[in-house]
Amino acid sequence: MPEISRFLGIVIRMFFDDHNPPHFHAEFQEFKAIISIKNAEPLEGYLPPKQLKLVQAWAIIHEVELLENFVTLGEDHKSWNKINPLQ
Repeated sequence: MPEISRFLGIVIRMFFDDHNPPHFHAEFQEFKAIISIKNAEPLEGYLPPKQLKLVQAWAIIHEVELLENFVTLGEDHKSWNKINPLQ
């Protein structure tokens, strides 16, 4: 699963040909969650509250880029665009 961003110990990944709704995978230490791109809410899994808030802030800032990766690049099996980390 390709890594598209990394910040503050959090790794963000996406799968090619992943299912709807549009989402990404976030990992922090042993915790993993699937996060909706549209509303930045967890769909599955768990992240500690602090890391979840960081991931949600990042997702809101980068919603357009995330959707482009999920919809356009995912369907075409092209390389994901890297997305800037949260600073």
